[in-house]
Amino acid sequence: MKKSRFSDSQIMDALKRVEAGLSVPDVCRELGVSVATFYKWRAKFGGMDTSLMARMKELEEENRRLKKMYIEEKIKADIVAEALAKKW
Repeated sequence: MKKSRFSDSQIMDALKRVEAGLSVPDVCRELGVSVATFYKWRAKFGGMDTSLMARMKELEEENRRLKKMYIEEKIKADIVAEALAKKW
């Protein structure tokens, strides 16, 4: 998972500044991010506060870990099934 160089509070601050009337290009220029990045942030985090944002990131990480665990167990089960299917 790609780690953002911006903290949750920095992202929330940028979103709030645009909501307060600053232009997206001005905020992006100040932060050194593209307009596309800002809109990705808004699509993903718009309407959240920093605690919800942190919780969502925790859940995404847990989901990533569980998917990896599932894939590993599936591979093990496939290997066992293949070995049992062979005639000894």
